[in-house]
Amino acid sequence: MLIDTHCHLDFPDFATDGVAALIDRARAAGVGRMVTISTRVKKVATYRALAEAHEAVFFSVGTHPHNAAEEPEVTAADLIRLSDHPKCVAIGEAGLDYHYDKSPRPAQAASFRVHIAAARTTGLPLVIHARAADDDMIAILEEEYAKGAFPAILHCFSSGAELARRGLALGFYLSFSGILTFRNSADLRAIAAAAPLDRLLVETDAPYLAPVPHRGKRNEPGYVAHTAATLADVKSLPAAAMAGITTANALRVFHRMPPLEAA
Repeated sequence: MLIDTHCHLDFPDFATDGVAALIDRARAAGVGRMVTISTRVKKVATYRALAEAHEAVFFSVGTHPHNAAEEPEVTAADLIRLSDHPKCVAIGEAGLDYHYDKSPRPAQAASFRVHIAAARTTGLPLVIHARAADDDMIAILEEEYAKGAFPAILHCFSSGAELARRGLALGFYLSFSGILTFRNSADLRAIAAAAPLDRLLVETDAPYLAPVPHRGKRNEPGYVAHTAATLADVKSLPAAAMAGITTANALRVFHRMPPLEAA
């Protein structure tokens, strides 16, 4: 059984065929659970409703760095209060995106620090978005971690080896998306090969980044099986073993998620 640790089930890409059909296809592919990730705090009721309507779905609460300037009023106290739901398993996604710069960088950093404070207080893992911002990301993470530990996931990891190394040193998890399966991702596979088994997660980031053999199409949670198979090859392990490892890791970091036997 696999867990898709990061997808966006509220996006309009899934409006036509619906979430229930998507969950059925995922289950047929061996994917039993998925975490729909928040991009705007103001949409928390939507994420909560998805999780309450579908046993396989869990959710997070947070503001994507693209939207940081839209929600400057969000406080750590807000995130802590909104995360007080049995199916809310994470804070975020939050972080830094210097590739698109859709929000001013100071706004991204300020929002990121608010999310870190909420993760530190709640003990829920912080889902980190990092793109083209490795140096500033390392600086903020290490500065904030020195103030008090917090759990975190470097989601859709596609950054450099140094961010991976420094994140792992803080006890964070690396989550790999369909990018891992792309032919031009040899450097990323090398990072995965060097990472400890107990810090690996798999995700889709659906509807984006569909893995080979679905590259270029709409992604969905069931396709995380392809990424897990590539990760198994990288680690020279059977696919079933990698599924067990990544699922155990997901249940550990998303500690509010009940054991599979209790699902």
